[in-house]
Amino acid sequence: MGHLPVDVRASIRLFAFYLANGTIDVDLLDGIDYRPALFQFGSALEQIFAIYGNVLEVDESGSVLNDGEAQYRAAQWIRAYCDPSYQADPPFQTWETELHGP
Repeated sequence: MGHLPVDVRASIRLFAFYLANGTIDVDLLDGIDYRPALFQFGSALEQIFAIYGNVLEVDESGSVLNDGEAQYRAAQWIRAYCDPSYQADPPFQTWETELHGP
């Protein structure tokens, strides 16, 4: 089995950078410093990366097709986590939030 395509690795790297910088989907998360809440325990951060990875689509050549959508869905989860009155639209489906692994 080979490595993830370069485009996928670049998307994940930039997503992690924006997330750690506090600049993921600035419009949706405007005024919300989510970093203290998310980085205190690993489970919230784990869920964010699961959503991003589950929503991310890649074509046959390994090019990422919907990085913005994957980031937006992760941002919606972050907003709901930090603001219980916020409702993601559309609501999350099970496949989007599923955690994969051993």
